[in-house]
Amino acid sequence: MRVRVRLFAIQRELAGTRELEIEIATGGTIEDAWRAVVARHPVLAPGRPSVRFARNGEYAEASTVVQHDDELAFIPPVSGGEEGARRRLLEIREEPFTSDILGDLAERLATPRDGAVVGFIGRTRETPGTPAPGQEAEAARHAARTVEGLDYEALEPMAIRILEAIADEVEARFGVTRLAIVHRVGEVPLGEPSVAIVACAAHREAAFDAARYAIDETKARAPIWKAEHFVDGHVWIGQPARTEAQSTGEES
Repeated sequence: MRVRVRLFAIQRELAGTRELEIEIATGGTIEDAWRAVVARHPVLAPGRPSVRFARNGEYAEASTVVQHDDELAFIPPVSGGEEGARRRLLEIREEPFTSDILGDLAERLATPRDGAVVGFIGRTRETPGTPAPGQEAEAARHAARTVEGLDYEALEPMAIRILEAIADEVEARFGVTRLAIVHRVGEVPLGEPSVAIVACAAHREAAFDAARYAIDETKARAPIWKAEHFVDGHVWIGQPARTEAQSTGEES
């Protein structure tokens, strides 16, 4: 289907056009339209964290489904905003990613004021974890076996809200305002990344503290579950979710 896209300010200057028409598949979203435009004008890609969207004159989420002949507006930072103050990339993804994602996230987050960028990759491993309550017998059946792969499931809207809360806490505790938390869902083969964290700050101590807190709290609080797959079955892993933020000085 055909969609009209309008560009403004720095986007217009970078792309060299005020508007363009693109084709996306029926049932596609605003995010799909963004990707189609970026495929035509890659110079726009780094601006994604600060872009907001509108559909037919109303603000809309990137996940909004687009209709034929809709008019979309890609809205860069407006004049009242504070440049470079807060950048967050909080995502639940089905698409695989590699460890190169750390560089990509850092490029999208970091500003000239940042002297430290700390990244963390969590990978699936062959050694089993702690079985969830009620899974002990099934775990015992697979004792001494190696994990073949993992499967992740999430309550996505709630998970994103929890990640937002964690980002708020990172800002309040460590003064770090540029943070990424990206987590996979679906099947993740052995040895592939399942979660990526990037924290950018002026100084390394704050960036390290922010990244550590972000991964610890994500694992403890976000409604994301994982099952370890064996050759003839699977075991759900984990502990009851913590419903509140870690207390100051509490060890993870």
